[in-house]
Amino acid sequence: MKTIYLNKILLTATTLFCAAFGSFANLSIEGHYQGKNLYVQSPESEDGFGFCVNRVTVNGQPSSHSVQASAFQVDMAEFNVKIGDKVIVVFEHEDGCKPKLLNPEVLLPKSTFVLEDISCLPDGTLSWTTIDESGALTYQIEQYKWNKWVVVGETNGIGNANPNDYLFNLTPHSGENKVRVTQTDNTGEKRVSKAVSFTADGIAEPELQDVNGESIKFVANGNPVITKYEVFDAYGNIVKKGMNSLVNCSNLKKGIYHVNFDNKHGKFIKK
Repeated sequence: MKTIYLNKILLTATTLFCAAFGSFANLSIEGHYQGKNLYVQSPESEDGFGFCVNRVTVNGQPSSHSVQASAFQVDMAEFNVKIGDKVIVVFEHEDGCKPKLLNPEVLLPKSTFVLEDISCLPDGTLSWTTIDESGALTYQIEQYKWNKWVVVGETNGIGNANPNDYLFNLTPHSGENKVRVTQTDNTGEKRVSKAVSFTADGIAEPELQDVNGESIKFVANGNPVITKYEVFDAYGNIVKKGMNSLVNCSNLKKGIYHVNFDNKHGKFIKK
């Protein structure tokens, strides 16, 4: 009987505790510290007493500032984080409401890299070294050809302030090649490295040949040459692209097509 009575007391106490304090949920966000604080809107709690958020932690450390307000900021300096450090911010809130983060983009990495060195070997091996990265962002590799900068590949950034070394193998074209690396962060602004030039070894300059108005082939000194190409219709739409020495155009409509290949332009008439 005593055991049953004690269990009833414990059950009643637990029920009263849950009724008094409600249930809780967590909202979390992670990213990299960029030198700015997070701003938060916290609605009133569902029962009308106090506000939604009860506790905030950054990397597991609780904030010492009061969060019982309709709006507050998470003072990141309180947690001794440095620019570029990874942070995980957790908001403990009542289950019947949810806080709103006003500027979550401040934890997104920015493009801050400083280029220490960039070079490219005649075989197309591009290497570069950076410092002062404040978060992992993708590098795009661009090659200048067809009178424009063309994205030819990408690689993930390392994202720390220490010297970061990168390698990328691109496909050279005949003659002088010019390449660079770029990054675009959440602001939409593209940051561009200086360009580096090199001349590829042993790549003959190809010519475009029309094969009976049905195919295109690329040749140099009478021999087939594999090259990157783009075929455009009269409206500027890309209808074929790839890398080969022969392009079957039998499925195209009759008309005039423009062809980018190697580092040159050509024209093809589909009959």
